[in-house]
Amino acid sequence: VKECNGVKVPIDTSKPNPNEVEFDNLYLDMNGIIHPCTHPEDKPAPKNEDEMMVAIFEYIDRIFNIDRRDCLDAKSDLSSPAPRAKMNQQRSRRFRASKEGMEAAEEKQKIRQEILAKGGFLPPEEVKERFDSNCITPGTEFMDNLAKCLRYYIADRLNSDPGWKNLTVILSDASAPGEGEHKIMDYIRRQRAQPNHDPNTHHCLCGADADLIMLGLATHEPNFTIIREEFKPNKPKPCALCNQMGHEVKDCQGLPREKQGKHDQFADTLPISEQEFIFIRLCVLREYLERELTMASLPFTFDFERSVDDWVFMCFFVGNDFLPHLPSLEIREGAIDRLVNIYKNVVHKTGGYLTESGFVNLQRVQMIMLAVGEVEDSIFKKRKDDNDNFKRRQKEKRKRLKRDQPSFIPGGQFSPQALGNRSSPQAICNPRQAAFEMRMHDRQNSTTSASPNTSLTPDSSPSLGGGIKRKPEDSDSEPEPEDNIRLWETGWKQRYYKNKFDVDASDEKFRRKVVQSYVEGLCWVLRYYYQGCASWNWYYPFHYAPFASDFEGIADMPSDFEKGSKPFKPLEQLMGVFPAASGNFLPPTWRKLMTDPESSIIDFYPEDFAIDLNGKKYAWQGVALLPFVDERRLRAALEEVYPDLTPEESRRNSLGGDVLFVGKHHPLCDFIVEQYKTKNTEAVDIPPELCHGIQGKLTLNDNAVLPDQVVQSPVPMLRDLTQNSAVSISFKDPQFAEDFVFKATVLPGAKKPAPVLKPGDWEKTNNDGRPWRPQLGFNRDRKPVHLDQSAFRTLGHTMPRDRGMPGMYPNAVPLGAYGSPYARPLMGSQQQIPKLLSNLRPQESWRGPTPLFQQTPQRTAGAAPLLAWNRMLQSPNQFQPAQYQGLGPMGYPQRPEDRMDRGRQV
Repeated sequence: VKECNGVKVPIDTSKPNPNEVEFDNLYLDMNGIIHPCTHPEDKPAPKNEDEMMVAIFEYIDRIFNIDRRDCLDAKSDLSSPAPRAKMNQQRSRRFRASKEGMEAAEEKQKIRQEILAKGGFLPPEEVKERFDSNCITPGTEFMDNLAKCLRYYIADRLNSDPGWKNLTVILSDASAPGEGEHKIMDYIRRQRAQPNHDPNTHHCLCGADADLIMLGLATHEPNFTIIREEFKPNKPKPCALCNQMGHEVKDCQGLPREKQGKHDQFADTLPISEQEFIFIRLCVLREYLERELTMASLPFTFDFERSVDDWVFMCFFVGNDFLPHLPSLEIREGAIDRLVNIYKNVVHKTGGYLTESGFVNLQRVQMIMLAVGEVEDSIFKKRKDDNDNFKRRQKEKRKRLKRDQPSFIPGGQFSPQALGNRSSPQAICNPRQAAFEMRMHDRQNSTTSASPNTSLTPDSSPSLGGGIKRKPEDSDSEPEPEDNIRLWETGWKQRYYKNKFDVDASDEKFRRKVVQSYVEGLCWVLRYYYQGCASWNWYYPFHYAPFASDFEGIADMPSDFEKGSKPFKPLEQLMGVFPAASGNFLPPTWRKLMTDPESSIIDFYPEDFAIDLNGKKYAWQGVALLPFVDERRLRAALEEVYPDLTPEESRRNSLGGDVLFVGKHHPLCDFIVEQYKTKNTEAVDIPPELCHGIQGKLTLNDNAVLPDQVVQSPVPMLRDLTQNSAVSISFKDPQFAEDFVFKATVLPGAKKPAPVLKPGDWEKTNNDGRPWRPQLGFNRDRKPVHLDQSAFRTLGHTMPRDRGMPGMYPNAVPLGAYGSPYARPLMGSQQQIPKLLSNLRPQESWRGPTPLFQQTPQRTAGAAPLLAWNRMLQSPNQFQPAQYQGLGPMGYPQRPEDRMDRGRQV
């Protein structure tokens, strides 16, 4: 958003996409939006639910501002009652979150009391209710309110934003069963199976889960992009006790804040910066996979699409949301590369691919797993050696840092300053006192180093009573959790089954049961990714996985699942995944089943539980040993409390469906309004010619948004929509027979995107040995520009520093806009500034002309590359003398020769 004289000019989202690619369908996995809004990294968390809803609205706006131009279909999905296999993971996460939250609060209070008892200084404790993130679960009031807010938000944007004029918006809230990302995939599968589906539809999915990459590959759509927030690790956070930077709660000493200059109140304020996003283009990943998986001399015809499906399947062995990973396959140890190499060696013997459209050939999988089992022993030994070498290097590094660390670093005026730091050091108030402290510190260090066995008395005089005992935390060695399995020693399989399953490894029947359950899980997960949920009731009934060498005789194991299973209702799911500490989100009588000692299911809700580190270092990496919920016992207990539900709770406990929204300019609007006028109670087919080819069934909605009717605001701080012209109606995807198989293949007529990778991208030492840099934007031929240090210094001295915007140069005009009709004219008060940026130089380009997203690159022999800025020079309508007054970066006017010497900036 740009500002002009203090007035914000809204973005016209109906303009062409500046990313040079137009998306057809945008999908929002709301889990990846809600959590960043409830746990923001660099700004205060919302104080209440209303502020949280507004934050979610703003986040969605930012996503749409990035890629919604000409977007024909926007689908928003909230996670809803999930399959039983997923509920076990949700249960583990929520029990952990509750336990860790209470432990953190207790530890914080304990440290606070200790600091105050020693006379430390801490700001007054802020009294506020701890936000329980467990409320982000289907069935809670929070999720019901969120669904209402999203309906209001969609109606508001359809009424007011020109970029939404022709959008078809489908909302699948938390009452519609299924996980958000899998509801999106189910929609794509069912639309692909329609005869009038456009095979070159460009999909864009916004979400943070890594499995979205696998799900996107499983669609076999040639144009599939994932957008997600850029993850920046190790962001500084203030201490939760004293609100100062530089230390954690456990290291807090309760020292008063030191004066940091004139504006001391802003010294530890985190800079507010707008979150950046990453585009993951799956067509580029497919290029890498095609290079990696192509095999010669196969006894059968090579099919790249089938090999991609096999690659997705093999990734399940290193862990997913439904199964624990095999002990010998750790993703950080290169397990995927190991599996690919084994696959390429063994596939010649299998006689075909491992999977087909989501169904597994267990006989061929057995050959792959037994090949992994042959190297399990060497994998465990190498893991031990690598771990020992890493500890040795870390120990040497700590010793080296301790040896090289200066004994004293002066502060204030005498503090060392980094080269190129533009901030001036703060003057000290008492130079003599500072010099005295430096001398005393130096004398103390020299006394201590001269007599290492002496200690200092309280008056700083040396004492000969003996050295100070070394504290355990000063030791170079860190406490390691005891490992009773010792996978690197002989007998590892016997110890593993005894410790993890409490059975003897010679119990062949039990091992067979574990392997069969795991094989069922592999078949269920693949079916879930490619065909939809095969069973709502199936789950893996163990906390640990078997070994690869145990996968013998799996070819004859059954892999069918019961048909006709139903998902849990929302409140039933809450009872299955919530700990007792989150019982306030449930009706009172239901909550009592979690805490009453006489409850028949009290064993489902332990107050404390063990966490098995399972060879890991941190508790969050371990396995939460929670009892599995017995569905029959749970339903029997809930039958007694179902009559206690209020009408509102009964409504929240019912399963719902999707809702379709359109604005008054949409071709489908009149058709929907006519359904409400005639009060047609039967489902009608969507005319695909009126809705961008989308097909499905429409039925009247009881809580519909209707034209000329007021849309009530669910948030007090937002206004009601008194002049509404949008309309909503219930939507249902096209239905198929239960045994219908969605083909996992590229559709006829699909055009393969132009290749992006160049020969140098295949080399391990890419970029001529220089650090790898990501491509900015979709057009790799768009030339970035370069500023050296002198140019930055010049800009730093010239530009005002109190601009109040995030980043150093947030208002820079894109270089591609020079001379365009959108360039700002030179103001009368502005003077021509000499050529400050003459050291801007375009980097070398790999290909010639600048194509749009899918154009084939062309090049003319002997001619200069016709890049974007060259085309602008040759255009008769560009760079006329009157347009030389256009402004460049930072508002500087440009000379014509400057513009000709530079390329475009992304």
